[in-house]
Parts: sequence; structure tokens; C-alpha cells
Amino acid sequence: MRRRLMLAMMGFTVVVLLVQNIPFAFYLTGVERERVVTTLERDAFVLAGRLEDALSKGTAAGDKTAVATVAAYSAASGARVVVVDEEGVAVSTSDADQSRVGASYLSRPEIAAALQGRIVSGERHSNTLGITMLYVAVPVLSGSTTEGAVRLSYPSQEFADAAARQVWGLIAVAGVTVLLAGVVAAVFASGISRRLRLLQAATEQLAAGELATRAEERAGVPEVRSLARTFNSMAERLAALIDLQRAFASDVSHQLRTPLTALRLRLDAARDLVDTDPVGATERLAAADAELDRLGTVIDGLLALSRAEAEPAGVHDVARIAQERVEQWLPLAQEADVAVRYQGPDSAPAVAVETAVEQIIDNYIDNALGVSPPGSTVTVLVEASDRVVVHVLDEGPGLGEAERGRAFERFWRGSPSGGGSGLGLAIVAQLAAASGGTARLEPREGGGLDASAAFLAAPERSGSG
Repeated sequence: MRRRLMLAMMGFTVVVLLVQNIPFAFYLTGVERERVVTTLERDAFVLAGRLEDALSKGTAAGDKTAVATVAAYSAASGARVVVVDEEGVAVSTSDADQSRVGASYLSRPEIAAALQGRIVSGERHSNTLGITMLYVAVPVLSGSTTEGAVRLSYPSQEFADAAARQVWGLIAVAGVTVLLAGVVAAVFASGISRRLRLLQAATEQLAAGELATRAEERAGVPEVRSLARTFNSMAERLAALIDLQRAFASDVSHQLRTPLTALRLRLDAARDLVDTDPVGATERLAAADAELDRLGTVIDGLLALSRAEAEPAGVHDVARIAQERVEQWLPLAQEADVAVRYQGPDSAPAVAVETAVEQIIDNYIDNALGVSPPGSTVTVLVEASDRVVVHVLDEGPGLGEAERGRAFERFWRGSPSGGGSGLGLAIVAQLAAASGGTARLEPREGGGLDASAAFLAAPERSGSG
């Protein structure tokens, strides 16, 4: 991984340098060419100024000063010089033997253009020298009269070599940049790869069953730290779920063992009494039926508890659901001579898992009716603010502090002889937690119990989800 990161970063650096430096190299070549052309134009005008008098008098061909000036410039600059009069005839050249003096240069387009008063530059191949020359031709003016022309020729390879030296310098700088990028990439990749290897090791340990494994969250680049925090959150959630499942499996095995053992004993006793005591066998079978009912109740509770841990959350109107549940329980409450009433707003949307509000209210009302004396009242109260809280208030004997602390445990019953599966309040607590809320049992002033569940209020108070 470290090597791949280094190669990736160095490759990226090379691409950036190529994209940047290739156009820049062409730019440098163009700039160098323009510099040479500008220098030649300047020098040509300087020579034209020095030769103006000799050309205007027609004495340039034999003027030793003009010849010396041309030769000195050629020797100093390396340029080839040709000076012609107004007829296009060479009056001085930079050739040592002056063999071209007297020859006509009117056939040269640049000379002809210069004699017409124009400044001309360009490149052409010299058949005499066998190389490509960069040339500049300028007119020699005396007032508004063109007295002749000066042409300077310079080997194109010279400025190309100068540009190449600058390009090679640029390449050297790019090479150093790539090396430095490699060093930085090595340091950077080493830090990232080390943290990723540590995170990989933590992942392998967690996969091997070491649930206490956690990743370091305070070191490394922000992305690695974020990944470590996510890993730790996942590990904590996984450990909590596994602990929950282990406790669940332990409780289930313990709670199911008792009714199964009792059921087996009653069936064995009934089998022994079938021939000798049919009435006793019938009683044993009836008791076995009761154990089967209890076992079914426990299994139903376990299934409800399992579903409570996996339901998705949505928006539900707690007030509307509470009113519906009060109406459903009202006939059963009237049979027990207990009044059930609703108190609260018409609407109170909250975030909860599917059917959570219904099951919580049903469990609370069922428990409340089981302990409420005749003539008492069970009140379902909904309060809505930043949280939506539903209360089920009864006037029964209530629970002590120790009992309230254990009431939400799985398979807990208020008394050893109490009926039910012991899972109702455990389901309530799990549904509330899965909805992002809480469930509580608190004593009421004057007696009774306040069983409540709090939910997060929905952002928009719209209809039931």
C-alpha cells in the first residue's frame, strides 16, 4: 500500500509538471526567438545609422570605416552582415574576402522589402552555408529617403541551443521536484499506511471475536481518524448486540426450561393415570394445557421483543394513537369497574418505530387495569414540547424503588405467583430505546404509578407516519 501511494503521488506530480512545463518550454523557445529578433533589429538600426552618411554619399563601397564597423559587429555578435545601396548592390559584407561586394541582392525578398522602407524578419535556409538562418532586414533612411538596407543573419541553431539550455534547466528543476515529491510521498504514505495497517489489525481482531478491540482515534489524517471513529462505533454497537443476544439466550433458556419441565412432568403423570385414574389424568392434561398456554405467551413475548429490536423508525401521531387505544380498552375497563380517559392535545407527532406507541400504551394500560381497584381511574396523558411524552397514570398500590429498578428486566414479575410472561415491560423498554426514547416508572403522589415513555418530537407536525 505504501509503495502504491508513493507511486500514485509521484505519478500525479509528473503529470502536473508535464502539463505545466511542456507549454512553458514552447513558450521559452518562442521568447528566446523573439529576444534574438529584437536584438538583431536593434543592432541593424544601429549599423544603419552609422552607415547612413557613407550610403547617402555613395562612398560606402570603399569606406574602410564602414568595412571595419561591419567586421567588428560580426566578430562580436556572430551574425552575418550584408549592406546594400539603394540599388540592392552589396557595398559591404562581413565576409573576410569581401567577395560578395558588388553583387546584387534584389532577388532576396527581405532586401527588396527593406529597400521599400519595411522591416522584415524570418527564417530561411542558406545554400551557401548549408544551415537555417534567422534574418532581419531594415532600411537605411536619410530623412524620408531610403539610401540602402542592412541585413543581419544569425544561425537558428544558436537561439535553439539557448532555448534548449533553459528547457534543460527547467527539466532539472522538475526532476528535483519529483524527487522531493517522492520524499514527501514516502513520509505521507508511511503515516497513512501505518494507520491503515493498525486499523486492519483491529478489524481482524474484532473479526476473531475480540470484542474489546478499539482503534486509535486521535492519530493520522482526518479521513483515517473518521474511519477509526466509525470502526469504534461499529465495534461498540456489535459488542452491545452480542452481549444483549447472549443475555437474551441465557434468559430464554432459563425461562423456557421451567414450563417445559413442568409440561413433561404433567404429561408423564397423566400417562401413568390414564388406565387407573382417568379423572386425575384429565386434571394433569388440563394443567399441561395451562403450561402450554404459558409457554405460548412466553414465545409470543420473545418474538415481539425480537421484532422490537429491528423495526425501522418513522413519524407517528402519539396523541391520536393514545385516543384510539383508550377507546379499545374502554369496554374491558368498564367490566372491571375502572374508568379510562384520555387527556392531552389532539395531535402530537413523534419519531418512533412501527407499532411502538400502540404496544407501549397497551402494555401500560394492561398492567394498570390489573392493579387498579374498582371505582378508580386510569388516565392516559400526552404532553408535547420538544419531546412527546405519554403517561399512563393508575391509582393502584404502585411499586417500590427496588421493584421499579428491575421492572424493565426480561422475565421479571412483580410477585413469584404473578401471571404473564414477564416480558411486557422489557418490550416497552426495547421499543422506546429503538425509537430513540426512554421508558420510566415513577410513583404518584397519593398512591399509584406513573408509567411513561418519551419520544423525540417530529420536525414537522404532520399526520401519522
